Amino acid sequence: MLKVLFFARIKEELACAGLELPWRETIADLDQLQAQLCNDGGTRWREVLTRPNVIRAVNQSVVTGNARLRDGDEVAFFPPVTGG
Repeated sequence: MLKVLFFARIKEELACAGLELPWRETIADLDQLQAQLCNDGGTRWREVLTRPNVIRAVNQSVVTGNARLRDGDEVAFFPPVTGG
C-alpha cells in the first residue's frame, strides 16, 4: 500500500487530503505514481500535479528527481514553501 498525501494549496485545489493506493510494479517509482495520479484524476489533477514548482517527498524526505517506491511508503505533494 502507498499512502499519498496532499498539502496546502494542492490539497485545496484537488479537494483531496490523501489516498491509499495498492503498491504495484506499474507505479514502482515517484514519476510513475505522479503520472498515474494525473491519468486517473483527469485534467484538473494533471494541471495541479505537473506544475514545475510542486515539491515531492517520500517518507518525509524531499526528493529531487525520481525515487523508487516500495510497499508501505508515504508520498507527499506540496507547493513551495515561502517565508521570511
